[in-house]
Amino acid sequence: MTEGSELGDLAPFSMTSSTPRAPGLHIRGRVVFLVLTLVAAGSCTTCGTEPSDSSGPGRSYRMGFSPLPPKNDPNVVFQNLELWTQRADAGIMHVQLPWAAMLAGSSATAEVQKDPLQVANYYRGKGLRVVVTLDPTDGLNRSAEAPELVAAHRSLSEPTIQQLYRQYARAIADLIQPDYLGLAAETNLIRAVAPAPLYAAVVKATTDAAADLRAAGSIAKLFVSVQVETAWGLLPQAPGYVGISRDLSDFSFCQALGLSSYAYAAWPDPDQVPLDYYSRLAGTSGLPVMVVEGGWTSESVSTVVSTPEMQARYLRRQARLLTEANSIYLFQLTFADLDLSSFPPPLPSNLSFFAYLGLVDSDLSAKPALAVWDSLFALERR
Repeated sequence: MTEGSELGDLAPFSMTSSTPRAPGLHIRGRVVFLVLTLVAAGSCTTCGTEPSDSSGPGRSYRMGFSPLPPKNDPNVVFQNLELWTQRADAGIMHVQLPWAAMLAGSSATAEVQKDPLQVANYYRGKGLRVVVTLDPTDGLNRSAEAPELVAAHRSLSEPTIQQLYRQYARAIADLIQPDYLGLAAETNLIRAVAPAPLYAAVVKATTDAAADLRAAGSIAKLFVSVQVETAWGLLPQAPGYVGISRDLSDFSFCQALGLSSYAYAAWPDPDQVPLDYYSRLAGTSGLPVMVVEGGWTSESVSTVVSTPEMQARYLRRQARLLTEANSIYLFQLTFADLDLSSFPPPLPSNLSFFAYLGLVDSDLSAKPALAVWDSLFALERR
């Protein structure tokens, strides 16, 4: 292995700047730079032992994780990747745009050739499908612009900034050639909490980028993600089910529907989550469903009461939701818990709310949920 690792920002989503909410943790700037020449992974010493249910109907969905490591340690970055790629057939990247670098004159191509391309090459070297989600707004606060744009006194509403976004989307498509490319994250949540001009800028930038990619002959299937709890009127609170009809109309270029769901933020018990939790959102759109981020905390945090066993029950429940929706992908946001003490300050104040989503702890020791994941992964994919 040849590696040069550098860990940058962790950026969790939040409902507003003051309300804890499900995170999207992203590759941002120089996050996990891995130039990997790898031998085959060794045997897993922390694998679960739950028997597979290979006699069942199988699974419709590919399974995987993002590359986020539990610790700011190059060796652990590699160990984490080696462990989860043994139990995955796809990998995802959640990428916040490198606005500061591009505003300083760096090209979109040069920026993609850094972390994103290296991670994609690693995925493909493991035989994984590649999915990328771009996030043009603030991953910490869906009501706000990206922090680097705010610092530069710029806005996604500007045609020049939208052009940079389009160039970056084109570079991702050209250099990485992902199977699926998400052009924005949690659009319904942006619409619910952000100023109207910011949401309008997201619609304009993504629609124009989609047209660029189609004109260039890109084969990547395009999508945006929606926040499931927001669609159900749970976070932020709304009078009943809200749905995503506006998103389906505003982002009509979509060839799939991305879902972001952290159900523990809204439901006290996994078995209370409705079986049509995902399928109702897709409705009659005909779009295939992809869970592109999510998880269930294994620890009690803030007002949430949970246990490792409850996390395992959630994975079993989620498998039923996925089957009900005939989903094509399931991405667990993190494979390992985050060791918050290993990351340099300042850390987001609510990051602990999302630090225990892993199927292994921050030392890569298995939790009960890992055995459930492995049993699902062992199912024949149909």
